[in-house]
Amino acid sequence: MLSTLHPLPKLIVCLVWLAASIAVFDPRFQAGIVVLAALALILVERRSPLLVLALMIPFALFGFGFLTTATLFREESDFATRMAAETPFGSPAFSAGIVLFLRAIACGMVSAVFVLTTEPGRFIKALMANWRLSPRIGYALFSALHLVPDLASEAQQIRLARAMKRARTPRRIPGPVETASLVVPLLAFAIRRANRAAIAMEARGLGAASARTIVGAPQSRSADAIFVIASLALLAILFILTSVVWRAW
Repeated sequence: MLSTLHPLPKLIVCLVWLAASIAVFDPRFQAGIVVLAALALILVERRSPLLVLALMIPFALFGFGFLTTATLFREESDFATRMAAETPFGSPAFSAGIVLFLRAIACGMVSAVFVLTTEPGRFIKALMANWRLSPRIGYALFSALHLVPDLASEAQQIRLARAMKRARTPRRIPGPVETASLVVPLLAFAIRRANRAAIAMEARGLGAASARTIVGAPQSRSADAIFVIASLALLAILFILTSVVWRAW
């Protein structure tokens, strides 16, 4: 469902959720955002729970650095300590660390929701059609999207060719020496692709200031407005619950 929505309203909603996660210094609010983002991926997008948990690991490790800094080295700000004094986690230092820990996961999960539910090509076309993204930048982004998987394919072909020349089976994961030896040929491949992209951009007349027709650009629908209203209402309900109802208990 989320994958079919217009990318730009979804981007705005995700930015609002990120701003709320940064502005509200309450661990219950941060945990609520994490749970809602995980439920959106699992229930709405049918993503594997193991995949969602795996996505949380790098953000949790990043947040763990905030937790250890705030708890062990006491480098939190006065504002964080004053706000964390109202949370039920014991010392202000530990409370501030918990909030920063959950905030890192919350911001990461909101970003993951947008990335996993947005096709890059549709997003670029939406930026060009609605937010007047330069055709040069848009075509360059399209070229980069195609270049990244092509680099991996080119690297695999080089490894297979070298293995056939040496009459041995290539390693599943290249070692440091083999990885370093791939830098120069892959750089040459990227330069050739960049030259072709530049020629193609000139041939398409992307530098000319004229009206353009963008094929396949996403169109706004009523479902996008419903999604924006429902998402912002859900965020407001979560804020009210964490700031008023749960604190009253």
